[in-house]
Amino acid sequence: MQAILRHNQTNYTIDFSKPLDISLSLRGDDKNPVAWYLKAPRIQPVQEGNWVGKVSKGGSVNFNNIYFNPHGHTTHTECVGHITSEYHGINESLKTFFFSAKLISVEPVKSDGDEMITKEQLKAHFREGEAQAVVIRTLPNSIAKRSKHYSHTNWPYLKEEAAVYLRECGVQHLLIDLPSVDREEDGGKLLAHKAFWNYPKNTRFEATITELVYVPSRIEDGFYFLNLQPASFENDAAPSRPVLYKPEQI
Repeated sequence: MQAILRHNQTNYTIDFSKPLDISLSLRGDDKNPVAWYLKAPRIQPVQEGNWVGKVSKGGSVNFNNIYFNPHGHTTHTECVGHITSEYHGINESLKTFFFSAKLISVEPVKSDGDEMITKEQLKAHFREGEAQAVVIRTLPNSIAKRSKHYSHTNWPYLKEEAAVYLRECGVQHLLIDLPSVDREEDGGKLLAHKAFWNYPKNTRFEATITELVYVPSRIEDGFYFLNLQPASFENDAAPSRPVLYKPEQI
């Protein structure tokens, strides 16, 4: 199936039979990625008396409970409700699901024991109005990201001025292959989250942040169309499956 889409006065064709999935799957063991000091997620069959929800153990169906945290265990999309005292849910923030996107690869710079993505780095890869979404792949890139345990690693993060730059460029949806756009331990400042959402002065309720994506190295930097579809959870964040499609200019 193909579609014709228009972006910045240019027409593109999209082949929907060639998706590029940049999400992490959730699994119930220690090979699942973990952040925020959590244990591995659990996927376990329901047991009621002598009945077990597992066909290989005599049950009529497979019938599992799943215990996980979207922020710490899998690719997830969050709204400003992640940092507000009042409730704001991802379903009310994200109501359309197809966006122009640019994938960029950035090697965080080292400073005072931290690794950071700077405004200058983003300016070298992205300019105002170029796309509605930005996908940041950090370098070096490795398949180990699919099962990494991030707790106590002081992962790279986005500097506040870098988040401001993306906001001022009109980026509505920010995706990154780390557990958070902010420092692992920052005393609750959440500078990048607040800067991107412009909270609390003129809050961008429609903007989203997607964390813990994984972009295989075979996917080249450049312009894409993004399908960003979170699961329908009434929560500040939900597990999601961002999928890229490479457009062809007509």
